[in-house]
Amino acid sequence: MGGTISAVSSNGTYSFSKPNRESITLLAGFGVEGDVHGGATVKHRFRMRKDPSQPNLRQVHLIHEELFEDVRRAGFEVAAGELGENVTTRGVDLLTLPRGTRLRLGETAVVEVTGLRNPCAQIDGFRKGLMKQVVDRDENGRPRFLSGIMGVVVTGGVVRPGDAVEIDLPSGPHEPLDIV
Repeated sequence: MGGTISAVSSNGTYSFSKPNRESITLLAGFGVEGDVHGGATVKHRFRMRKDPSQPNLRQVHLIHEELFEDVRRAGFEVAAGELGENVTTRGVDLLTLPRGTRLRLGETAVVEVTGLRNPCAQIDGFRKGLMKQVVDRDENGRPRFLSGIMGVVVTGGVVRPGDAVEIDLPSGPHEPLDIV
């Protein structure tokens, strides 16, 4: 069970999109080296205003490349890095992974899944109407967020497009992902 990395992205300044890179370096307890969202404490501007001392559970943002195909069918062109993700995967159903899942990215890097990325209004600023494509409803009418997952770096390493993604599910009862 696993997939591949189709793109890696980072940005040293606050910007909605992140340029693609040949590689990124993940640092344990920090996130992506040189990325504005890296750090032990929260770096997301909205969350920093609420409590800048809270732990950063959003060190690495991962999106499944299949999302881009889904939104393309609805008339939206979106490419890797444009929704602000650091790692774009292929062949991994990220949204169904339980909290605590460990993803081995490349040879040595390990990211532990902490939760869902909540889509924000900037998505509609990027492409008007796109927000409706990344928020769905379940059978009970509750929102389902499709814009990727977040994680923390457990073990660092260099990650490149083409690298494998291996999945290590947590033992015990699995907890579904919630927004972090």
